[in-house]
Amino acid sequence: MILQYLTGRLTPAEKAGLERTQWFRKEGSGYNQIQSTKPHTVGFALADSPVALLAWIYEKLHDWTDKYPWTDDEVLTWISIYLFSEAGADASISLYYGIVNPVASGQASGTMESFMKWNTIPLGLSYFPRDVIVLPSSWGRTLGPVVFEKRHEEGGHFAAYEKPELLVDDIRKMIRNGGISLSHVS
Repeated sequence: MILQYLTGRLTPAEKAGLERTQWFRKEGSGYNQIQSTKPHTVGFALADSPVALLAWIYEKLHDWTDKYPWTDDEVLTWISIYLFSEAGADASISLYYGIVNPVASGQASGTMESFMKWNTIPLGLSYFPRDVIVLPSSWGRTLGPVVFEKRHEEGGHFAAYEKPELLVDDIRKMIRNGGISLSHVS
C-alpha cells in the first residue's frame, strides 16, 4: 500500500483524490479543529446568529459538493434543521469533541482505528471526487471486509443529496454482490 503510493502506482482518479484530500487538510478542515476542541464556543455563536449559521453551513454546502446548484429553499431547509431543532447546532458540533475526547464527553474510550481493526461487518465504499477525503482504494480496503467498491466521476461529500441515484445504486449492488441479508434488520 505504501509502496504503491511511493512508486506512483495510483490511478489518475486516486491521485486527484489525494490532491483533494490535501486541499481539505490545508484549506478546509479548520472547522474540525474548532469543533473538536472548543465546540460550545462556536455552537452557542451559531445558535445566537442565524447569519453566522448560514455562513458556517453554506460554506460546506458550497465547498464540499460537485457544483451542486443549491436553491435558496434547499439552503434554508438545511439551515432550518440546525436553527429550529431542539438540540440546535451545538449538538452537531459537540459530536466532533466527543470523537476526539471520548472519556471527557462521557463516552466509552476507544478510537475509530481500534474499531476498524476488528471490523467484520461487510463494507461498501463509494468514492466521490468532491468529498473531503478521497483516499486510494487500497487504503479503503484496510477498513475491513470490502464487498463493494465504486469510484465515481461526479459527486461530493453530500452525495446522498447531490447524487442519490448513484448512492442508492451502489447500496443495491453492495447488498446483491456482497451476499448481505437484510432479513435481520427491523
